[in-house]
Amino acid sequence: MLIRRLTRRWRLLAPLCLAALLGGCLAIPQTGLFAFRLAVTSLGVEEVRIGPYAVDARLDTSDIMSLAMSSLGAGSLPLQATLAMGLGLPTGMPPVEMAGFRWTLDMPGVEPVSGDYEQDVTLTSGDDAKLRLPVAFDLLGGDGKRLAPMVELASQLARQGELPAGSELAITPGDLRGLGMTLPAGLLTPTIRLGVGEDGSLIPRG
Repeated sequence: MLIRRLTRRWRLLAPLCLAALLGGCLAIPQTGLFAFRLAVTSLGVEEVRIGPYAVDARLDTSDIMSLAMSSLGAGSLPLQATLAMGLGLPTGMPPVEMAGFRWTLDMPGVEPVSGDYEQDVTLTSGDDAKLRLPVAFDLLGGDGKRLAPMVELASQLARQGELPAGSELAITPGDLRGLGMTLPAGLLTPTIRLGVGEDGSLIPRG
């Protein structure tokens, strides 16, 4: 009887224990953002493309515009890129398995895009998980006036390798597993939001 009571209490307390390990107030270093002790340690942009063409950072805007104009016959003009992101845990934290996550990216002048990272992610301290998120925007959107600024955005992404200032990335963690217990998605694990500063730094937002 006593064993059953202890087992029942452990099942009730287990999610709170895991949340306590993942939560807490930490000092935020310049190289990372900690929210519920999930750390976004890096954020960059790779493999920028307009339609079927890779955007070479060495090309000037007029060259890229020529490539864009050659793709207009398809009726849409997709800008595709890969968002490179590092995720980890602070030093001393036990490993945690995250069952994917939901993400939303909002960039200035572009409609927000979102997606699901459906693979499990092993989070450990001192060894960040390197993830790649494919993102795509329709630059034409039926309005030819948007073409020039969108081409300039593609050039900026390729040239700087980072999101423009004012961008915001939101991550909603999936289920978290660790220490023999599971913390369901949405239970004490709210959406993490971070903005991009003028110098490319990651800025936590409420």
